[in-house]
Amino acid sequence: MSTATTTNSTSGAPQQGKKTGKTLSKYKIVFLGEQGVGKTSLITRFMYDTFDDHYQATIGIDFLSKTMYLDDKTIRLQLWDTAGQERFRSLIPSYIRDSRVAIVVYDITKKKSFEFIDKWIEDVKNERGEENVILCIVGNKNDLTDERQVTIEEGQEKAKALGAKIFMETSTKAGYNVKNLFKKIAKSLPEFQDSNSNIINETSGAAAAGGANNAEGNKAGVIDISTNTEDQDQGGCQC
Repeated sequence: MSTATTTNSTSGAPQQGKKTGKTLSKYKIVFLGEQGVGKTSLITRFMYDTFDDHYQATIGIDFLSKTMYLDDKTIRLQLWDTAGQERFRSLIPSYIRDSRVAIVVYDITKKKSFEFIDKWIEDVKNERGEENVILCIVGNKNDLTDERQVTIEEGQEKAKALGAKIFMETSTKAGYNVKNLFKKIAKSLPEFQDSNSNIINETSGAAAAGGANNAEGNKAGVIDISTNTEDQDQGGCQC
């Protein structure tokens, strides 16, 4: 993936809807973790419901943006995909700094990637404190059960110890729990805590959610996760 060179705006700043005059709130989500844990695959599965077996390391920082519809509310998510390679580490703190959500991903088949979670969470807390960011810990590749080196219980305990609000295991290859992850994240955002919030209701756009992977790519389409029926009991908890 290529390095992103421009951004739309500061995270959390309201964007004026052209037709309604109401605000469409935007939230910056930064993905962190060691190289090869599946950060890019997690974003790709969520945005386009696809998976690529051919691994390509993210170079620097990549940026994507998408509108998400849930519970009659619509928000704009800015997804920042960071490189796990050591040579790009100096870039990452500046992208953490104004993030609303930090998702730290590890590979359940690689114990070392799990052990590095502490460092990533420390980086987030150094830049954002503990009250200004929603911390999520995600154990990816849970379809590889025969190669598992980190148990669900270990992941849950780590999440609680580090103060993460959300812990979940996912499989980007199988598409397991990915929508549930973003659903939990969305419901942790201010719009879903405040019933009187001023949000654009794009029901017509959500009805055409199949257009999320349309010809205009990131600029059009609404991801509708309001009717998701994935099983949340396996590998997920509200920590």
